[in-house]
Amino acid sequence: MRIAVLSETDSAEPRVAAVPETVKKFKALGADVVVQAGAGRKAGILDDEYEAAGALIAGSAADAAGDADLVLKVRRPSAEELPQLKRGTAVVAIMDPYGNEDALRAMADSGVDGFAMELMPRITRAQVMDVLSSQANLAGYRAVVDGAAEYGRAMPMMMTAAGTVPAARVFVMGVGVAGLQAIATARRLGAVVTATDVRPATKEQVESLGAKFVAVEDDEFKQAETAGGYAKEMSAGYQAKQAELVKGHIAKQDIVITTALIPGRPAPKLVSEEMVASMKPGSVLVDLAVERGGNVAGAKAGEVVTNDRGVKIVGHVNVPGRLAATASSLYARNLYAFVETLIDKETKALAINWDDELVKATNLTRDGSVVHASFQSKTDGAASEAASVGLAKSEANKASGTAAPAGAQ
Repeated sequence: MRIAVLSETDSAEPRVAAVPETVKKFKALGADVVVQAGAGRKAGILDDEYEAAGALIAGSAADAAGDADLVLKVRRPSAEELPQLKRGTAVVAIMDPYGNEDALRAMADSGVDGFAMELMPRITRAQVMDVLSSQANLAGYRAVVDGAAEYGRAMPMMMTAAGTVPAARVFVMGVGVAGLQAIATARRLGAVVTATDVRPATKEQVESLGAKFVAVEDDEFKQAETAGGYAKEMSAGYQAKQAELVKGHIAKQDIVITTALIPGRPAPKLVSEEMVASMKPGSVLVDLAVERGGNVAGAKAGEVVTNDRGVKIVGHVNVPGRLAATASSLYARNLYAFVETLIDKETKALAINWDDELVKATNLTRDGSVVHASFQSKTDGAASEAASVGLAKSEANKASGTAAPAGAQ
């Protein structure tokens, strides 16, 4: 069994899919691990460290992945990388499938079996594989650090001989994993923290961290959470009421951090131009949803925008990647936990159980088709069904000792 760890082709992606710790664990499972030269450099990991852990170093992606049974990446393979992978290779990465149907089709056409780590189900056995949580946690922390760096004043209250410095006021909008970590980090820095979310269950979580909860708590609010724990898209009426409440609150804040994302949809607009204009000069907004269109009016991906009143809107992309070493370590552990379930411990070979709930939830492409129900076109669905029927016939023929007629599959 050969596992390849490739460098990321996106220059804005400093993370890596394996660290020396997980290389050792893969070796213990009986795998040969090949790492593309320089794959971990941006995350502070040199090739020598991978070699010391038992990995081989390959000079190019083609050399690393050519004979690999399994390829590990942070981001979906690019169009240039796909031809370097043999058909049937399993590829595990953060695939970003929503709105990228052409890229999924290209993956299917290349014959790779693609698995999207961000589609991991929210069940107990998959907690250790949850890349969304591990990376969002770091993003929430980094958002506060970035906000404090742009803010021209101190965060905690300070009593000095020269007078008292008031504590900064921080408002967190969206209390998922990133939001909760942002609250905790801002509190540790001494800020006065408030937070809002449309899900009722978050109120207790916010208050347990010492922050104040701000929301319109009507009947719609009480039913605003999906079975999977995600926020539902709220009605226009509720959004208007919430916006009016937030409008008065946001004008008094020094730092606002927005984290609201709904899987498969553009980021909801939480902060209007009017709200931004109401904030004090020197205030800062940090938009963690900027890559999906942003929660803040005027936010631009990859930029820090300063308006004519001196209010800054921070739109850093790939915020977990701004903590590349830590983010890579956690992501690599997420990957190892999942890949371990795909390996037969006795034969020390890749043995994917296609009926496993983790596999079903994350598998995007297989046998030349897009097989995940959420991303299938009608053509893919028909092709997938035909492939399944053909495979069943083949297995039946093998069981009976006969060969399938030419073209039967």
